[in-house]
Amino acid sequence: MGYDAKGLFIGGGWRAAAAGRFDDYNPSTGKVWASVPNAGRADAAAAIAAAQAAFPGWAATPYVQRAALLGKVAAILEARQQDFVQAAGPEIGGTFGKCMYETTVTPGVWRTAAATTFNSMGEVLPSAYDRGSMVVRSPLGVVSVISPWNFPLILSSRGVAFALAAGNTVVLKPSEESPVCGGLLFAEVFEEAGFPDGVVNVVTCGRDAVAELGDELVANPAVKGISFTGSTPVGKAIAGKAGSLLKKCCVELGGKDALIVLDDANVDHAVNAAAFGAFFHSGQICMAVERIIVARNLAEEFTEKLAAKAGTLKVGPTEDKANVIGPLINARQADRVETHISDALAKGAEARSGGTRDGLFIPPTVLSGVTPQMSVWRDETFGPVAPIIVADDEQAMVELANDTEYGLSAGIITDDRERGMRIAGKLETGMAHINDSPVNDEFHAPFGGTKDSGLGRHGGRWAIETFTETRWITSANGHRQYPF
Repeated sequence: MGYDAKGLFIGGGWRAAAAGRFDDYNPSTGKVWASVPNAGRADAAAAIAAAQAAFPGWAATPYVQRAALLGKVAAILEARQQDFVQAAGPEIGGTFGKCMYETTVTPGVWRTAAATTFNSMGEVLPSAYDRGSMVVRSPLGVVSVISPWNFPLILSSRGVAFALAAGNTVVLKPSEESPVCGGLLFAEVFEEAGFPDGVVNVVTCGRDAVAELGDELVANPAVKGISFTGSTPVGKAIAGKAGSLLKKCCVELGGKDALIVLDDANVDHAVNAAAFGAFFHSGQICMAVERIIVARNLAEEFTEKLAAKAGTLKVGPTEDKANVIGPLINARQADRVETHISDALAKGAEARSGGTRDGLFIPPTVLSGVTPQMSVWRDETFGPVAPIIVADDEQAMVELANDTEYGLSAGIITDDRERGMRIAGKLETGMAHINDSPVNDEFHAPFGGTKDSGLGRHGGRWAIETFTETRWITSANGHRQYPF
């Protein structure tokens, strides 16, 4: 076994799960890597109760003390970097470079969240009456954080750190594909940092228990806010349930992000942005480049160079540090990617590189001759596939980019920044990056999408708005007479 799980982390201590344990597999080898606590609904309820009991004390904790604890988490994450690297490779199929990147930047989430505790939590308003008038932001209470497997360190941290900074207590449920990296190792860090009992709780479960655990983490009356990152169908269900219960909900969901390569673009720069955006972590990123829209005058040169670059990227098990492309997370995902490629080829696309499958490994695949009628153009692929479509002018490019139910991020490659800004303003996305890939994140900036890509924002002061309640408070200097 690669990891010896202590148990669920509830109320500051470790306990066995009601349903025993489930197996956590290494996607590179197909072998069991860890045995993980399999929580049931009662375990989730116990974690919520512990968080609720801890909330008054944590909300009243001076902000400097909250910031200090968040800073401790950052320091411990840095000290234990190799523990997370050695777990993320076999647990999620992360290559060495991907794991080093994620573990290097994750402490920044916690330091950014710590900094937000020093920001203004309200403002003074003018009043037409003889009174003081102010707006304040108050913590919600218990926040459920349901995080995904693809970037478990960053995305568990993003939901938990800012909620804690705002004075909330948290129950974290990581994906069943990354219970160790996204949850149990974090529980060890929280314990070492010295958080008060119940302020942060971690519950893990296998696939069969996800629905009942998720329902408890949304429907339990003590839960006042939900942070979810994952698929659009699940996110819509969670947001719908939260809405019916009048609970605040921030959901960051799928994407079908476009990279637009204008006719004045530097082709080599565009190829590098496309390769990173489409193939990093085998394309298993919500912001991944899943559609490339290229000006006709550059299309053939761009396609040839991207295919050549894709052919240089080594594919194989993550145990070999030289491999740049690891396995897809599971057979279901590999089947989906293979189906998208097969559908495109059957409808006339050409595989300029890749296009094959070996178990859970799919090499970087560049498809030319793609049309909007193909699944690889319309549906989220979440794999190392770069579909290319050619366009004749800016307007056609914008229309193609917006022709999707998703609206997370976009990239625009051009030598004319003013032109890039003009196009960015026309895109139906929550984020747009000129002369860069859609894959971008800075923890003080608002992160989130439009349309079916989500609701609400993570990051910086926008995360504090997400995880707090806005309240208006006045203080009258005199008394109104009634009747007037």
